[in-house]
This record gives sequence, C-alpha cells and structure tokens, in this order.
Amino acid sequence: MTGVDSRPGGPAWDRPGRPVPPRADHGSDDYASDRAPDRAPDRGPEQDDEPDYETQPLAAIRHEPNWPVRPEQSGGPARPYDPNRPANQFRHRGPDGAPGADRLSRPERGPGPGPDRGPGPERGPGPEQGPGADRQPPGLGPVAARPRGGGEPPVRAGGQGPRPPGSARRRWRGPLLVLAGFAAIVGVGAYLLYRSLFAVPDYDGPGQGDVIVQVQAGDTTSAIASELVRENVVRSAKAFTVAAAEDESRARSVQPGYYRLRLQMSGEDAVALILDPKSRVGQLEIKGGVQLDDTRGADGSVTPGVLSLISRATCTTLNGASTCLTADQLRNAMVATPPAQLGVPGWALADVGKADPRRRLEGLIAPGRYDVRPGSSAQEALRTLVTASVTQYEALGVTAAPEQGQFSPYQLLVIASLVEKEGITPDFGKIAQVLYNRLSTRTRLELDSTVNYPLDLQALRTSTADRTRPGPYNSYLNYGLPPTPIGAPGQRAIQAMLHPTPGPWLFFVRCQKDGTSCFATTLPEHQDNVRTAMAAGAF
Repeated sequence: MTGVDSRPGGPAWDRPGRPVPPRADHGSDDYASDRAPDRAPDRGPEQDDEPDYETQPLAAIRHEPNWPVRPEQSGGPARPYDPNRPANQFRHRGPDGAPGADRLSRPERGPGPGPDRGPGPERGPGPEQGPGADRQPPGLGPVAARPRGGGEPPVRAGGQGPRPPGSARRRWRGPLLVLAGFAAIVGVGAYLLYRSLFAVPDYDGPGQGDVIVQVQAGDTTSAIASELVRENVVRSAKAFTVAAAEDESRARSVQPGYYRLRLQMSGEDAVALILDPKSRVGQLEIKGGVQLDDTRGADGSVTPGVLSLISRATCTTLNGASTCLTADQLRNAMVATPPAQLGVPGWALADVGKADPRRRLEGLIAPGRYDVRPGSSAQEALRTLVTASVTQYEALGVTAAPEQGQFSPYQLLVIASLVEKEGITPDFGKIAQVLYNRLSTRTRLELDSTVNYPLDLQALRTSTADRTRPGPYNSYLNYGLPPTPIGAPGQRAIQAMLHPTPGPWLFFVRCQKDGTSCFATTLPEHQDNVRTAMAAGAF
C-alpha cells in the first residue's frame, strides 16, 4: 500500500479521518532524546541527513531526496540501493535533532520468525530494478529482497532469513534416494522372478570332489540328467540337457557304465567331462578262454586272468584315495564266501561245491565287457560279474539244451570251455562233436589243454611228465570231464556245444599254422594228420 503508513506500530497521523491517539507509550518529546544516547548506535555521519519520522508527515518524508522510493512515486530518480544497509530497520531523530530511539525496528533476532516480528517498510528498487520488478501479488506476503551484483544473500519470504547454499539440492536428495532404493528393489525382484520362471538353475564352474555315477543301458539324455541331479553333479536336469543339445550327436554316444564326475558342476562342464574317455571307470573286457588266474605263454608272455582284470577295473582315485582291489583279495573272497552269495545259480551249486575253492568260479564269468563300480567290495565285484554271466548263459539256452538229459547245465559249460580252448572258431562245431563222440564211448578225452590248466600254462603241446602226472584235470589219465571249466566259454563255443556239427570223428589235431585242425575217425588217419602238421610246422 502506498500513501498510508500501514506499519502495525506506526503513527496514525497520516491516516485520513482518524483521530490521533495520545502518545502514552513514549511520554513527552524528550523521551527519545533522553534515551537516545543509550540505545542509538553510532552509525556514522551518513545517518545525519535521515528524515525525521515523528515530526514530519509520511507523505513529506516519502518525497525526501534520500528516501528510497520508486520513480513512479516520487516522480524522480530513486535513491541508489545500499546492500550494506540492514533490512527493515530505520533510524529517527528526536525533537532536538539528536538521534532518537528506534521506534520502528524490533530488537535484532536470528533469521527465524518471531511472535512479534512484523513486516518492514517497503524497500525501494536497486539500480538494476525496473518499476514493479519486486512486486508481489496481494495475499502472498512480503517479497524477499533480491540484491543484484553482490550484497547480502536473499531473504526468504516471511522473514525467515537467507536460504543456505545447496538447500535446493538437499531438498531433492531424500526423494531421489527413496526412488533409487525402490527401483533397486523392483529390479532385484524382477531378476529373481525371471530366474524362477525362465532361467535354468545351474551351478558355476567345474565343481569339486569326486563322485561315481552309473549310466544304465538304454538311458536317454534326460535319464542321465536325472541321475546327475540325484548325485548332486548338476543343479537341474535342464542344465545338463540344454548343454548336451549343443553337441547332441556326441551326447548320444555316452555308453552304459560308470563315470567319475565332480560334485556341483555346471551343465556345460558335466557334458564335457562325461564325454571325456578318461572319465569312464570300472570297465573290463574278458575274452574267450581266459582263466581266473594269470597264465604264461610258451614265449614267456603273461596273459592277465579274470581276477587281475577285475582288480584293474576297480582301480581309480576318489577324493585322493585309491579304490583298487587286489587279485588276492578277490581270490580270498571267492574262497571264504558261500557260492550262493557270490551269485552262483542253483543249477550249478552242487558241482561248484565239489570243486577246489580256489577255482570254483572258473567258467561262471563269461567273456564280454563288464562294468564294476570302483570302491565296491570284493564280494560285490564278483557277484556283479557272476550274476551278469549267468543271465547270459541262461539266455543262450544252457539250462534248456537237448543234451540236458545226459549232461547238467554246469557240465555243458565245461564242454563249451574245452571247445573254446582246443580250436579256432570255424572248427568249433566239429570239435564239440568229437568230444560228444568220445564221451559217449567212454574214451578218454586226452586233451593237452586240461593238462596245462592247473599249471597256468598256455601251450599247444605237453610233456610226457605232465601227461603222466596224476590230477583231476589230467584227461590222459581220467575218464569223463574235468571237475570245472578250464576257462571262460564264449557264445560261439556255447552255440557249438549246443549244436555240434554231426560226424563220426574221434580225433583232431592242429595241422596248419593258422590253427586249423584236421579231423580223423581212426587212429591211423589221426597219426597221418600229426605227421602232416609237424611237416607244416603247425607245432
């Protein structure tokens, strides 16, 4: 408002139509002069020309040359703005011209509002301000002073003092932190939801520790993956199948058997390791004619026996420890364990019980490829092989052969082992027929292979001393069959035993270097074949 003194504590003499109340709060005109020396600070000589607010009308004061009014109010130029002059504080003089009490200002306070703090008089514009530059719409309170070109910091509306530097940035800092935290929570939740719905659960890295995993015959990739999950090799079946799909042709080549893998592997590493041939453990192959014990050849070479082959198959390293079983441990288990607990079938128990305990399992482990779990006991290893072999023999028809009325299934195995040892595959049928012919006529078999068997010797010929040495396996001295098979009979030998080639032959001898035999019905024919074989260097 202009033209009227609107200050709450100011005089009313410039208010038209209103009586002037008595000055009871100040007393006489000397009140200001008496107290002026105590209250008015020395503000310097520039204060001497300041207008007298108490003795002059407000309108006259506003037109004083030094009053900082706007140009539109005075019609003349505005007084330059002094940035060092305190806001809302004006000095006045008493009646005698001496500095008087500050009647319009309040005691100095801090920047915060107070209960008796009122708005100060309007401040004129600075040298850079134009008319109406600091005007405020009605009802919004006083306008904060905005000095230009330096001076005091701006005063906030309501007289609350200057705003500290960076306060605007601090105002936004809290909401921004809350927003960032919320965004982080939403991001983590979205990631976890994605992993639970779409991501494949998987371990990281090549894993740790060792574990033996078995792949069964006919297992698909999914079945293998499920087994790996049960053994804690991979975290999920999908982790393995997805990695295997990248090399599907090789993944399908995984063979039944035992594999040494690692715990908590990634699917990709598990696929790579199970395809590595070095990971395959517990595998052994038994060939036809191999005996339980190692045998020596005529040239001094040693052929590993079944027990030695099993011992090698059980050897591996699990978590730094060896799992090897020795041949002696296997032999001791064979001697000390009841045959039935080793997988011997009922149709062979009677004959096995009569045999030498050190050879009782001879012939009951068929030729073929086997898988033995490393770390298993000797009894478990033997039972695994015997059980698998019995199943194979029964599938070939050993227990349902036409000759079962004359020979037991176990004796048929003995005959098949003799066929395996005495000739080559093309001659198996004729050799089997010779054996049946001699057994039916109560003729000694006179086979060198039976004489060499207890000697653990692989040779075509025998010495006179060996042929005359008594023993259960000496077919030159004994009638009938030996007490046990003398080796592992293969499928071809079993088929020849079950289906021999018909003929009257009673004799045969190896007559060619490739192992081919010559057959004869009479002894003179046989003697001629022997002379032919010696001339050809067959033996």
